[in-house]
Amino acid sequence: MRTPSRARNRLITPFVAISAATLLLTACGSGTDDAVNAAAKSDEIPTTDVVSAIKKDDAAAKLLPSGTTSLTLAVSVSGQPPGTSILDDGKTLAGQDIDFANAVAKVLGIKLDTQQASFEAILPALDSGKYDLGVGNFGVTDERRKTIDFVTYINDGQGFATRKDSKLTKVTDLKQLCGLDIATGAGTTFEATLEENKHLCTDAGDKAYKVQTYNEQGAIWSSLQQGRSDVVMSTINGLRYAVAHQSGVKFLNEYHRLDVGFAFKKDTKLTPAFQAAVNKLIADGTYAEILKKWGTSGSAITKSEISPPELKD
Repeated sequence: MRTPSRARNRLITPFVAISAATLLLTACGSGTDDAVNAAAKSDEIPTTDVVSAIKKDDAAAKLLPSGTTSLTLAVSVSGQPPGTSILDDGKTLAGQDIDFANAVAKVLGIKLDTQQASFEAILPALDSGKYDLGVGNFGVTDERRKTIDFVTYINDGQGFATRKDSKLTKVTDLKQLCGLDIATGAGTTFEATLEENKHLCTDAGDKAYKVQTYNEQGAIWSSLQQGRSDVVMSTINGLRYAVAHQSGVKFLNEYHRLDVGFAFKKDTKLTPAFQAAVNKLIADGTYAEILKKWGTSGSAITKSEISPPELKD
Protein backbone atom coordinates (compact mmCIF):
# COMPACT_ATOMS: atom_id res chain seq x y z
CA MET A 1 0.00 0.00 0.00
CA ARG A 2 1.21 3.49 -0.74
CA THR A 3 0.88 5.52 2.43
CA PRO A 4 -0.20 9.19 2.26
CA SER A 5 1.80 11.73 4.20
CA ARG A 6 -1.34 13.32 5.67
CA ALA A 7 -2.94 10.43 7.51
CA ARG A 8 -3.80 12.13 10.78
CA ASN A 9 -7.56 11.76 10.29
CA ARG A 10 -7.64 8.04 9.58
CA LEU A 11 -8.38 5.39 12.15
CA ILE A 12 -6.16 2.47 11.11
CA THR A 13 -8.53 -0.45 11.54
CA PRO A 14 -8.87 -3.62 9.50
CA PHE A 15 -11.41 -3.77 6.71
CA VAL A 16 -14.61 -5.45 7.88
CA ALA A 17 -15.60 -8.08 5.35
CA ILE A 18 -19.22 -8.11 4.29
CA SER A 19 -20.88 -11.53 4.35
CA ALA A 20 -23.52 -11.88 1.67
CA ALA A 21 -24.50 -13.97 -1.31
CA THR A 22 -22.38 -14.06 -4.44
CA LEU A 23 -22.50 -10.83 -6.39
CA LEU A 24 -24.38 -11.21 -9.66
CA LEU A 25 -22.55 -10.22 -12.82
CA THR A 26 -24.22 -8.35 -15.64
CA ALA A 27 -23.36 -7.82 -19.27
CA CYS A 28 -22.64 -4.36 -20.61
CA GLY A 29 -26.09 -2.80 -20.31
CA SER A 30 -28.07 -0.28 -22.22
CA GLY A 31 -28.41 2.18 -19.34
CA THR A 32 -31.66 0.79 -17.95
CA ASP A 33 -32.35 0.54 -14.23
CA ASP A 34 -31.93 -3.25 -14.49
CA ALA A 35 -28.41 -2.84 -15.84
CA VAL A 36 -27.48 -0.25 -13.24
CA ASN A 37 -28.70 -2.39 -10.35
CA ALA A 38 -27.55 -5.80 -11.52
CA ALA A 39 -24.25 -5.30 -9.71
CA ALA A 40 -25.97 -6.09 -6.41
CA LYS A 41 -29.29 -7.69 -5.54
CA SER A 42 -31.43 -5.96 -2.92
CA ASP A 43 -31.19 -8.93 -0.56
CA GLU A 44 -27.41 -8.48 -0.50
CA ILE A 45 -27.63 -4.85 0.61
CA PRO A 46 -27.48 -4.18 4.38
CA THR A 47 -30.74 -2.78 5.72
CA THR A 48 -29.89 -2.02 9.36
CA ASP A 49 -31.52 1.26 10.38
CA VAL A 50 -28.74 3.54 11.64
CA VAL A 51 -30.46 6.86 11.01
CA SER A 52 -34.02 7.14 12.34
CA ALA A 53 -33.04 7.50 16.03
CA ILE A 54 -30.72 10.46 15.40
CA LYS A 55 -31.77 13.67 17.15
CA LYS A 56 -31.37 17.25 15.99
CA ASP A 57 -28.31 19.04 17.36
CA ASP A 58 -29.15 22.70 17.92
CA ALA A 59 -25.54 23.87 17.95
CA ALA A 60 -24.89 22.39 14.51
CA ALA A 61 -28.25 23.52 13.14
CA LYS A 62 -27.55 27.14 14.13
CA LEU A 63 -24.64 27.16 11.69
CA LEU A 64 -26.99 26.80 8.72
CA PRO A 65 -27.85 29.93 6.71
CA SER A 66 -30.97 31.55 8.15
CA GLY A 67 -34.20 30.01 6.91
CA THR A 68 -32.68 26.77 5.62
CA THR A 69 -35.25 24.01 6.05
CA SER A 70 -34.60 21.79 3.02
CA LEU A 71 -31.87 21.15 0.47
CA THR A 72 -31.70 19.41 -2.89
CA LEU A 73 -29.31 16.46 -2.87
CA ALA A 74 -27.92 14.88 -6.05
CA VAL A 75 -26.99 11.21 -5.74
CA SER A 76 -24.94 9.10 -8.12
CA VAL A 77 -26.27 5.53 -8.30
CA SER A 78 -23.38 3.11 -8.82
CA GLY A 79 -25.35 -0.09 -8.27
CA GLN A 80 -22.54 -1.56 -6.17
CA PRO A 81 -22.39 -1.42 -2.35
CA PRO A 82 -21.16 0.40 -0.40
CA GLY A 83 -22.08 2.88 -3.14
CA THR A 84 -25.72 3.74 -3.82
CA SER A 85 -28.09 1.12 -5.24
CA ILE A 86 -31.82 1.04 -5.94
CA LEU A 87 -33.80 -1.60 -4.07
CA ASP A 88 -36.27 -3.96 -5.70
CA ASP A 89 -39.16 -1.52 -5.32
CA GLY A 90 -37.50 0.56 -8.03
CA LYS A 91 -37.37 3.76 -5.98
CA THR A 92 -35.69 3.28 -2.60
CA LEU A 93 -32.03 4.28 -2.53
CA ALA A 94 -29.61 2.47 -0.24
CA GLY A 95 -25.90 2.94 0.34
CA GLN A 96 -23.25 4.45 2.54
CA ASP A 97 -23.57 7.92 0.97
CA ILE A 98 -27.34 7.84 1.48
CA ASP A 99 -26.96 6.93 5.16
CA PHE A 100 -24.43 9.71 5.73
CA ALA A 101 -26.58 12.29 3.94
CA ASN A 102 -29.72 11.29 5.83
CA ALA A 103 -27.85 11.19 9.14
CA VAL A 104 -26.49 14.71 8.66
CA ALA A 105 -29.96 15.95 7.69
CA LYS A 106 -31.34 14.53 10.95
CA VAL A 107 -28.61 16.27 12.97
CA LEU A 108 -29.37 19.57 11.23
CA GLY A 109 -33.14 19.16 11.37
CA ILE A 110 -33.63 19.65 7.61
CA LYS A 111 -35.32 17.75 4.79
CA LEU A 112 -33.52 16.45 1.72
CA ASP A 113 -35.04 16.41 -1.75
CA THR A 114 -32.96 13.52 -3.10
CA GLN A 115 -32.58 13.28 -6.88
CA GLN A 116 -30.64 10.77 -8.97
CA ALA A 117 -28.01 12.14 -11.33
CA SER A 118 -25.10 10.73 -13.29
CA PHE A 119 -21.74 10.89 -11.53
CA GLU A 120 -20.12 13.13 -14.15
CA ALA A 121 -23.07 15.58 -14.15
CA ILE A 122 -23.26 16.34 -10.43
CA LEU A 123 -20.25 18.60 -9.85
CA PRO A 124 -20.98 20.91 -12.84
CA ALA A 125 -24.63 21.11 -11.77
CA LEU A 126 -23.67 22.34 -8.30
CA ASP A 127 -22.14 25.47 -9.80
CA SER A 128 -25.31 26.16 -11.79
CA GLY A 129 -27.42 25.91 -8.65
CA LYS A 130 -29.43 22.90 -9.82
CA TYR A 131 -28.48 21.03 -6.63
CA ASP A 132 -27.41 22.26 -3.20
CA LEU A 133 -25.06 19.35 -2.59
CA GLY A 134 -24.00 16.05 -4.08
CA VAL A 135 -22.77 12.64 -3.00
CA GLY A 136 -21.15 9.89 -5.05
CA ASN A 137 -17.93 8.97 -3.26
CA PHE A 138 -16.40 12.21 -4.55
CA GLY A 139 -12.68 12.24 -3.79
CA VAL A 140 -11.20 15.54 -2.65
CA THR A 141 -8.54 16.56 -5.19
CA ASP A 142 -6.70 19.83 -5.59
CA GLU A 143 -8.17 20.21 -9.08
CA ARG A 144 -11.73 19.80 -7.83
CA ARG A 145 -11.15 22.18 -4.92
CA LYS A 146 -10.73 25.00 -7.43
CA THR A 147 -14.46 24.95 -8.17
CA ILE A 148 -16.03 22.77 -5.46
CA ASP A 149 -16.19 22.90 -1.66
CA PHE A 150 -16.12 19.63 0.27
CA VAL A 151 -16.99 18.44 3.76
CA THR A 152 -15.19 15.15 4.39
CA TYR A 153 -16.83 12.12 5.98
CA ILE A 154 -14.67 9.14 4.97
CA ASN A 155 -11.27 8.23 3.55
CA ASP A 156 -11.35 5.94 0.52
CA GLY A 157 -9.32 6.27 -2.67
CA GLN A 158 -7.99 4.45 -5.70
CA GLY A 159 -7.21 0.77 -6.07
CA PHE A 160 -6.97 -2.07 -8.58
CA ALA A 161 -8.45 -5.51 -9.13
CA THR A 162 -7.95 -8.18 -11.80
CA ARG A 163 -8.77 -11.80 -12.65
CA LYS A 164 -7.31 -14.45 -10.38
CA ASP A 165 -5.29 -15.93 -13.24
CA SER A 166 -3.46 -12.63 -13.82
CA LYS A 167 0.25 -12.49 -13.03
CA LEU A 168 -0.25 -9.05 -11.47
CA THR A 169 -0.04 -9.06 -7.68
CA LYS A 170 0.34 -5.36 -6.92
CA VAL A 171 0.33 -2.11 -8.90
CA THR A 172 2.72 0.45 -7.45
CA ASP A 173 3.66 2.07 -10.76
CA LEU A 174 1.29 2.73 -13.66
CA LYS A 175 4.02 1.54 -16.02
CA GLN A 176 3.09 -1.95 -14.85
CA LEU A 177 -0.15 -1.48 -16.83
CA CYS A 178 1.54 -0.73 -20.17
CA GLY A 179 -0.14 -2.55 -23.04
CA LEU A 180 -3.15 -3.58 -20.94
CA ASP A 181 -6.83 -2.61 -21.15
CA ILE A 182 -8.01 -0.80 -17.99
CA ALA A 183 -11.72 -0.57 -17.15
CA THR A 184 -12.95 2.29 -14.98
CA GLY A 185 -15.85 4.67 -14.38
CA ALA A 186 -16.52 7.59 -16.70
CA GLY A 187 -15.84 11.07 -15.31
CA THR A 188 -13.97 9.78 -12.26
CA THR A 189 -10.60 10.56 -10.67
CA PHE A 190 -9.57 7.10 -11.89
CA GLU A 191 -10.14 8.05 -15.52
CA ALA A 192 -8.28 11.33 -14.98
CA THR A 193 -5.32 9.62 -13.29
CA LEU A 194 -5.03 7.05 -16.05
CA GLU A 195 -5.35 9.52 -18.92
CA GLU A 196 -2.85 11.96 -17.39
CA ASN A 197 -0.22 9.24 -17.02
CA LYS A 198 -0.48 7.34 -20.31
CA HIS A 199 2.73 9.03 -21.38
CA LEU A 200 4.69 7.07 -18.77
CA CYS A 201 4.45 4.02 -21.00
CA THR A 202 5.34 5.71 -24.27
CA ASP A 203 8.12 7.68 -22.55
CA ALA A 204 9.61 4.34 -21.53
CA GLY A 205 9.28 2.97 -25.06
CA ASP A 206 6.33 0.71 -24.21
CA LYS A 207 2.82 0.50 -25.62
CA ALA A 208 0.39 2.76 -23.74
CA TYR A 209 -2.41 1.12 -21.80
CA LYS A 210 -5.95 1.64 -23.06
CA VAL A 211 -8.55 3.30 -20.83
CA GLN A 212 -12.06 1.85 -21.18
CA THR A 213 -14.78 3.86 -19.41
CA TYR A 214 -18.24 2.72 -18.37
CA ASN A 215 -21.21 4.37 -16.66
CA GLU A 216 -22.27 1.18 -14.87
CA GLN A 217 -20.36 -0.91 -12.35
CA GLY A 218 -21.89 -4.10 -13.72
CA ALA A 219 -20.48 -3.34 -17.16
CA ILE A 220 -17.01 -2.74 -15.70
CA TRP A 221 -16.94 -6.16 -14.02
CA SER A 222 -18.40 -7.88 -17.09
CA SER A 223 -15.58 -6.47 -19.18
CA LEU A 224 -13.04 -7.96 -16.76
CA GLN A 225 -14.72 -11.35 -16.41
CA GLN A 226 -15.22 -11.68 -20.17
CA GLY A 227 -11.62 -10.72 -20.99
CA ARG A 228 -12.42 -7.41 -22.68
CA SER A 229 -10.32 -5.65 -20.04
CA ASP A 230 -7.36 -6.77 -17.95
CA VAL A 231 -7.61 -4.59 -14.84
CA VAL A 232 -10.29 -2.58 -13.02
CA MET A 233 -9.44 0.71 -11.32
CA SER A 234 -12.06 1.93 -8.86
CA THR A 235 -12.70 2.86 -5.23
CA ILE A 236 -10.85 0.83 -2.61
CA ASN A 237 -14.04 -0.01 -0.71
CA GLY A 238 -16.02 -0.78 -3.85
CA LEU A 239 -13.31 -3.12 -5.11
CA ARG A 240 -13.08 -4.94 -1.81
CA TYR A 241 -16.83 -5.47 -1.74
CA ALA A 242 -17.00 -6.64 -5.36
CA VAL A 243 -14.09 -9.06 -5.02
CA ALA A 244 -15.61 -10.53 -1.85
CA HIS A 245 -18.87 -11.23 -3.68
CA GLN A 246 -17.85 -12.69 -7.01
CA SER A 247 -15.57 -15.52 -8.07
CA GLY A 248 -12.56 -15.42 -10.33
CA VAL A 249 -11.29 -11.95 -9.38
CA LYS A 250 -8.80 -10.61 -6.86
CA PHE A 251 -8.05 -7.30 -5.18
CA LEU A 252 -4.57 -6.10 -6.08
CA ASN A 253 -3.85 -3.25 -3.73
CA GLU A 254 -4.59 0.28 -2.60
CA TYR A 255 -2.89 2.74 -4.92
CA HIS A 256 -3.73 6.22 -3.64
CA ARG A 257 -5.85 7.29 -0.68
CA LEU A 258 -8.27 10.22 -0.99
CA ASP A 259 -10.59 11.95 1.43
CA VAL A 260 -14.23 11.74 0.33
CA GLY A 261 -16.81 14.39 1.06
CA PHE A 262 -20.14 16.05 0.47
CA ALA A 263 -19.73 18.30 -2.56
CA PHE A 264 -21.00 21.90 -2.71
CA LYS A 265 -20.81 24.95 -4.92
CA LYS A 266 -17.65 26.95 -4.25
CA ASP A 267 -17.92 29.43 -1.36
CA THR A 268 -21.17 27.96 -0.10
CA LYS A 269 -22.34 28.93 3.38
CA LEU A 270 -23.43 25.36 4.13
CA THR A 271 -20.07 23.76 4.90
CA PRO A 272 -19.67 24.76 8.59
CA ALA A 273 -23.01 23.19 9.50
CA PHE A 274 -22.27 19.98 7.61
CA GLN A 275 -18.82 19.73 9.18
CA ALA A 276 -20.32 20.16 12.64
CA ALA A 277 -22.95 17.53 11.88
CA VAL A 278 -20.39 14.95 10.73
CA ASN A 279 -18.28 15.61 13.83
CA LYS A 280 -21.41 15.19 15.99
CA LEU A 281 -22.02 11.79 14.39
CA ILE A 282 -18.40 10.81 15.04
CA ALA A 283 -18.63 11.89 18.68
CA ASP A 284 -21.89 10.08 19.50
CA GLY A 285 -20.95 6.79 17.82
CA THR A 286 -23.45 6.91 14.96
CA TYR A 287 -20.60 7.39 12.49
CA ALA A 288 -18.99 4.10 13.54
CA GLU A 289 -22.35 2.32 13.22
CA ILE A 290 -22.75 3.51 9.61
CA LEU A 291 -19.25 2.33 8.70
CA LYS A 292 -19.82 -1.03 10.40
CA LYS A 293 -23.06 -1.50 8.46
CA TRP A 294 -21.28 -1.03 5.13
CA GLY A 295 -18.06 -2.85 6.05
CA THR A 296 -15.88 0.23 5.68
CA SER A 297 -14.54 0.74 9.21
CA GLY A 298 -11.00 0.80 7.82
CA SER A 299 -11.86 4.09 6.07
CA ALA A 300 -12.89 6.01 9.18
CA ILE A 301 -11.71 9.55 9.87
CA THR A 302 -11.37 11.10 13.32
CA LYS A 303 -12.73 14.52 12.34
CA SER A 304 -14.39 16.17 9.38
CA GLU A 305 -12.58 18.87 7.42
CA ILE A 306 -13.64 21.50 4.92
CA SER A 307 -11.86 21.16 1.56
CA PRO A 308 -8.53 19.81 2.90
CA PRO A 309 -5.55 19.56 0.51
CA GLU A 310 -5.41 16.39 -1.55
CA LEU A 311 -3.68 13.51 0.16
CA LYS A 312 -0.19 13.05 -1.27
CA ASP A 313 1.90 9.88 -1.29
